[in-house]
Amino acid sequence: MSPVFAGVLQFLALFAALALAYRPLGDYMARVYSSDKHLRVEKWIYKAIGANPSTEMRWPAYLRGVLAFSAVSVLFLYLMQRLQGSLPGSLGFVSIPADQAFNTAASFVANTNWQSYSGEQAMGHVVQTGGLAVQNFVSAAVGIAVAVALVRGFARSRTGELGNFWSDLVRGTVRILLPISVIGAIVLVACGAIQNFSGIHEVGQFMGGSQQWNGGAVASQEAIKELGTNGGGYFNANSAHPFENPNPLSNLFEVFLILVIPFALTRTFGRMVGSVKQGYAILATMVVIWVGFTALMMWTEFAHHGPAFDVAGGAMEGKETRFGIGASSIFSVATTLTSTGAVNSFHSSFTGFGGGIQLLGMQLGEIAPGGTGSGLYGMLIMAIIAVFIAGLMVGRTPEYLGKKVGTREIKFAACYILVTPA
Repeated sequence: MSPVFAGVLQFLALFAALALAYRPLGDYMARVYSSDKHLRVEKWIYKAIGANPSTEMRWPAYLRGVLAFSAVSVLFLYLMQRLQGSLPGSLGFVSIPADQAFNTAASFVANTNWQSYSGEQAMGHVVQTGGLAVQNFVSAAVGIAVAVALVRGFARSRTGELGNFWSDLVRGTVRILLPISVIGAIVLVACGAIQNFSGIHEVGQFMGGSQQWNGGAVASQEAIKELGTNGGGYFNANSAHPFENPNPLSNLFEVFLILVIPFALTRTFGRMVGSVKQGYAILATMVVIWVGFTALMMWTEFAHHGPAFDVAGGAMEGKETRFGIGASSIFSVATTLTSTGAVNSFHSSFTGFGGGIQLLGMQLGEIAPGGTGSGLYGMLIMAIIAVFIAGLMVGRTPEYLGKKVGTREIKFAACYILVTPA
């Protein structure tokens, strides 16, 4: 089988899997955020944090909840890193320096997951699992909660109440992210990803000598890393590392995890506002951009530009041989278009045109399809602006989903599109 044909088959398999998950997952998330019932474990959490999940919030209270929780999360993760040397399961690693600890804490809480450290050489089991992995869950849940609050604003009339942030946060974590991640971790373990709490041990090398490696709860962190469009890898090489991403099957599954919630949220939006067609319209825009970017990336990476490329079958520099060009191109487009930091190949080694596609994908990484939650609300901002411009062109008062788009709404939308690139 030629590498090109294999890459196309992988993309078609991914497309089919996403299509099959779209309706059931989207409908399920709509039910989760529309239900008045609370699970027993959720009631325990509400009691522990002193929150009343039945209290509706207007946008200032909802915003205060988001900011307060994020601030506490930054402090909690910062302290865990600073105290690592005194924590059990630290594997002998010292505490993280103050500036790097704050950088990492702010990055993971903001769902950016930019890393300035080598995970296997700096982070012990407690910080990785109890700190970074936890933030992978809750930062993604916050993104979905903000998107759902915006959707409620479109769906409701004659009220300024947007739901309850604490309820949305807990439900997103307990009912959506956690169960899917458990299944995802089991699949990754079955594919060969490691899941243990072993210490540091010597490993023999093929060419002689030895190297020190430590284990970790990698599969469980890998699942939420991709599902929550986080991207912070357990190891320095991220999803190019065989402990995190062992083979082509695990690679395709990780891409599926990255994309499934951002795409399915458009179905959730359609169900919650009572117009499935609106969800399909947003989905179609996202899919066109994603498919177009993937096709261009595979074309430019497979194109032969000389004897070396002819021998390798395309631009193989910086790509893992167990994945090849097709799987690396698919992963690269998915991770850049969803603002995910995960990589299974090194972006700086792609062709010039391929690197340009990645950079453009990063610039569009909050709308096509974007991260968990951020993709939906980013695309809704674009819809508001498009409706406003169209209304000016035809001389009619612009409306979207029955809501008039006036000066106040456009000022807020303008702030978003100016602040994001800045």
